[in-house]
Amino acid sequence: METAAAKKDIRKLSLDQLKEAFVAQGEKAFRAKQVYEWLWKKSAVSFQDMTNLSKPLREWLDNHFEIRALSVADEQISSDGTIKSGFKMADGNVVEGVLIPTPKRMTACISSQVGCSLSCKFCATGTLARLRNLDTAEIYDQVVAITKQAENNYQQPLTNIVYMGMGEPLMNYKGLLESVEKITSPEGLGMSPKRITVSTAGIARYIKKLADDDVRFNLALSLHAANDEKRSEIMPINDSNSLDALAEALKYFLTKTKNSITYEYIIFKDFNDSLLDAKELVKFCRRVPAKVNIIEYNPIDDGKFEKAPEERVDAFASHVEKAGIQVNIRRSRGKDIDAACGQLANKNDAVKK
Repeated sequence: METAAAKKDIRKLSLDQLKEAFVAQGEKAFRAKQVYEWLWKKSAVSFQDMTNLSKPLREWLDNHFEIRALSVADEQISSDGTIKSGFKMADGNVVEGVLIPTPKRMTACISSQVGCSLSCKFCATGTLARLRNLDTAEIYDQVVAITKQAENNYQQPLTNIVYMGMGEPLMNYKGLLESVEKITSPEGLGMSPKRITVSTAGIARYIKKLADDDVRFNLALSLHAANDEKRSEIMPINDSNSLDALAEALKYFLTKTKNSITYEYIIFKDFNDSLLDAKELVKFCRRVPAKVNIIEYNPIDDGKFEKAPEERVDAFASHVEKAGIQVNIRRSRGKDIDAACGQLANKNDAVKK
């Protein structure tokens, strides 16, 4: 009998590879399609759940393969109904994901990496070492788990997914695109790609690659400052991906895909909340049209920044809106459980840089 360590992770196999394995075993190729459906459409976590397969076939699968599903290691519920989960993976690493319930939406905020390498100065995840990328199944499993939370706690289906948790999605390009495919395809969860938004700190060459790969999801750029000096101060990645380079890449993305672009702008007291900052943001929006989400800052341990006063935020938003740009002010959700934007850091099990 083979040991568990020798078993293959079945979700790393394509449908064609599964068919080859089944035919080599003397099984009909259509059995592979049944298993594939159990894995990606029905989200099965055990071969014994695959009730339309014979018992000997299930035993063969058990002996040769495994489903390395993540588990919910801990769960916290905020006073506003936001649910933050620590998801434990087969290798023991933990990432965080969040369910954000509102009257009109049930949004899953999911992670793409264990830690992050970008070191943005305002983000708790940026203080962690990047250990590895998540694989397709690990990203997919977060969506499945958060969907269950929405249904069990709010009797509502999941409506939206944002890749805005731990990590930079474009630095896990393969995992990003493959997970979106599993989440959106009819053979998977069947969610519309228009309900998915991928947030990036801004890597120009990958933004162009998204356009060339004809993606159908929406893109959000973590902008936070519309001049290079300020942006580089809080986001080191700007040194190699200037606003000019990003504007060119975003224009290319918009022209090729016609997908929606949003600029995320976390507003900090006395750093990027002045009228001049608002004028610079308007100027950048005129280069590449987009919606703007102004996000209130959520303080982190050892953070150097403070939340901008509400009246200052409102004046900033008003100036941008008067320029004809669509603006939303995003108030924090889940702040009391460190589930708000920029606060995900696995405090119980963090590896600092």
